[in-house]
Amino acid sequence: MKIGIISDTHNHLHNLQVALERLRQEGAEVLIHCGDLTTPETASALGGFRVIHVCGNGDIATGAIRQALLQLNPSNYSGMIYRGEIEGLQIAAVHGHVSAALQELIRSQSVDLLFTGHTHRRRDEQIGKMRLINPGALGGVRVEERSFYLLDSQTHQGRFFYLA
Repeated sequence: MKIGIISDTHNHLHNLQVALERLRQEGAEVLIHCGDLTTPETASALGGFRVIHVCGNGDIATGAIRQALLQLNPSNYSGMIYRGEIEGLQIAAVHGHVSAALQELIRSQSVDLLFTGHTHRRRDEQIGKMRLINPGALGGVRVEERSFYLLDSQTHQGRFFYLA
């Protein structure tokens, strides 16, 4: 299964639409949003995927964002920290502003894949037995080139995609 990982949209709908179109072309079925969607209107653009969304510090309207995602698909998730399984892989996601939870997940080595955002910096790093992935940012303060990530859960191969 192909998993799209995006983060820090900060209401930049154009960049989000470009990333989603590419993820559809690549065959992504699941979308993990690592926080800072910002509004329920932006959340409404995520149709066609099973969405796992963790709330970021910019997601002030968390209840409305959750409702928008559940209207798209009742199996979608929106909350502060996600832990679950995808095709035998134990995964977790947390926005980086919840630093204690992020550090505990890293320390515990209790998941195979940990997805995070907040820093607007790309990261794909093996830490012990766990792989930590930050897809970079689609909006907000520009620290690096706009990016997102695609991971194949079968082959464990992943790569960053960059927006022009």
